[in-house]
Amino acid sequence: MNMELSIWRQCDRKQVIMRMAPLCLLFVFATSLSPAQAAPEGGAASAIRALEHEWAEGQSSRDNRALDLIFDNALVYVEYGRLVTKGDYLSRIKVAEPSASQIVMEVTTVRMFGDTAITVGTYYEKGISGNKAHPKRWRFVDTWVFKRGRWILVAAAAAPLTNS
Repeated sequence: MNMELSIWRQCDRKQVIMRMAPLCLLFVFATSLSPAQAAPEGGAASAIRALEHEWAEGQSSRDNRALDLIFDNALVYVEYGRLVTKGDYLSRIKVAEPSASQIVMEVTTVRMFGDTAITVGTYYEKGISGNKAHPKRWRFVDTWVFKRGRWILVAAAAAPLTNS
């Protein structure tokens, strides 16, 4: 009987091993992936990048309605060292001559802090003032907050990059 029990235990082990082998292989494969492969960029970071692009498009096309939806009512924006409110910004965009004909987003990094996200990046602005082209690159820092079920811009700062 001991011999039969020993054979039975060996059969059980083989069956267990055969059943567990695919799971073990899956585990080894999954743990060997790099973090970038294992965890694609989060939905929040992607949504914020999309909003950054919408902002650039809204400014290029002078679409105050789109910009109004992106900006918090208490937006604080620093441009050329001046504090600009949401109302100031939208008024300027509304009456401005179409000087920024194209804004191209470049590198943008999104860092998440719970319901707050900080974006840091650069963009290239190609426009015409009068009859003269004025290409300019900018660096920006934006603060987004998840509020009432959506991401909204609460603070931003942008400064032109010099050629140095």
